[in-house]
Amino acid sequence: MLTVEEIRRVAVFADLEPDVCEQLCRVAANITLAPGEYAAHEGDGPVLFGLLEGRIEVVRLVDGVESVIGERRPGDIIGELSIAIGMPQPAGYRAVEASRVFRLEPDDYRAIAAAAPEVEARVEELVQKRLGGARGLRARMAEPSRSRATVLGHRWDASCAELRRFLDRNQIRFRWLQPEVPADAEEWEGEMPAENDYPVLRVDNGKTVVQPQLRRVAELLEIATEPVAAVYDTVIVGAGPAGLAAAVYGASEGLRTLAIECQAPGGQAGTSSRIENYLGFPSGVSGDELSSRALRQARRLGAEVVVTRSVTRIDAAAHRIHLDGGDVLQARTIILACGVSWRQLEIEGFDRLAGKGIFYGAARSEAPNTHGFDVHIIGAGNSAGQAAMYFSSHARSVTILYRGETLEKSMSHYLVDQLAARPNIRVLFKREVTAAHGDASLEAIDVRDNATGETARLASSGLFIFIGADAETGWLPPEIELDPKGYVLTGADLRAAGRWQLERDPYLLETSVPGIFACGDVRFSPVKRVAAAVGEGSMAIAFVHQYLRESEDRTDRAAR
Repeated sequence: MLTVEEIRRVAVFADLEPDVCEQLCRVAANITLAPGEYAAHEGDGPVLFGLLEGRIEVVRLVDGVESVIGERRPGDIIGELSIAIGMPQPAGYRAVEASRVFRLEPDDYRAIAAAAPEVEARVEELVQKRLGGARGLRARMAEPSRSRATVLGHRWDASCAELRRFLDRNQIRFRWLQPEVPADAEEWEGEMPAENDYPVLRVDNGKTVVQPQLRRVAELLEIATEPVAAVYDTVIVGAGPAGLAAAVYGASEGLRTLAIECQAPGGQAGTSSRIENYLGFPSGVSGDELSSRALRQARRLGAEVVVTRSVTRIDAAAHRIHLDGGDVLQARTIILACGVSWRQLEIEGFDRLAGKGIFYGAARSEAPNTHGFDVHIIGAGNSAGQAAMYFSSHARSVTILYRGETLEKSMSHYLVDQLAARPNIRVLFKREVTAAHGDASLEAIDVRDNATGETARLASSGLFIFIGADAETGWLPPEIELDPKGYVLTGADLRAAGRWQLERDPYLLETSVPGIFACGDVRFSPVKRVAAAVGEGSMAIAFVHQYLRESEDRTDRAAR
């Protein structure tokens, strides 16, 4: 328990009356922090700390990189902005050395402030100092956001679109300059590149590369692409919702955890403009925001997440993972969370115009590029409806093209109602796109009315395709059993198919190879939802623990 003498070491409480000090001693939590441990994380709820011993650094996450922006010494308070204004913590507070703090919850703080108004006055004075001054929070917030990179490339260049999407999904703040726009060309410092050199990337240290490969981009921006170790307790293939959930729970439970992602964290869900029915987000959450939060959480808890790396082969019996580039990792367990890929359409003009106005899926960041244009969406699931809603805030018109007769069979009722309420969204039923036209970019599409057989040509500046997805599991070893459509069989489905060889029952998410698990959309299951993927990712870690205990027991018995 805290003492009155300790409480009075903190300046704002130095001259409290003894009875108020005693009250504070009864309600404040006495917390010891090891080096690297956080008193509070950026975004946590309001709470006030007093620093008794040690040193705390103030850290903020900018573009996925932690920056130290201040420090607190014994006698200082921490969290005054959040407690005074009722806002989330604007930064994280991490112990530099062994430290001790006391923690005061909002209700308890208000009770102390009511008994000793001078405490609130001193806290308010500190808040004003934090907000004001040449380097105060208000001044920092008024400063222009610093970009970590500049992209120079044409609007309808598929490589430029891929580069921008990669940066967006890895939470890298960047500027995009278009060479054909005079103001943008003037802003580019130095000689303009040759036409066949686009896109060009310039990072904030001045390094400039033409037509960069994504792995090179990641390396330039210090995004992890190389595993640190050679042996892991669990290696997760894929960093969508299921993979990130597994990474969070694996790392938090003390497993040496690595997640491998071939592009950027978030998976297919990361391209969703809005997820309205995910628990805990009453106003909805975008796919990139959800994946961004999960990625920060996984890394904070100690998981490694590497991007732009592909698994080329898995040695099932040895649990050995081969990466592109020749790296080999040893894993005690493996979790397959590699998700699915958008189903492609074999239609005239689509391959030629892919990335030049025709896109599979749609990230939220692409919506501003549709400003003032007429765009079309193929599909009638929730992803299509969410994209239509988001695009309608920018595009002149959004048209959903659907082969069926009603949206209700494939789309949630709340989305159907929202679409009907937007005046610039229309739905055309019994329609199919038969061709796409344009030279440098998409200009028009041919749409057939299946009821009449007539085909009309519609002007279009963007076509976004949401027609479902397929599992890409052909690279998996033959020992891992799949259903006829390529989804990974697990648990009871293995027993039913006669594909399980051990005496014990397979764990719910275990594949036909003991110690290799599958979760999320890649697993054979009728439920394909973000919430289901997150749940399965966390469950997979529970089964990993069971498998590892079983393996250790078997080793102990063999040793005896």
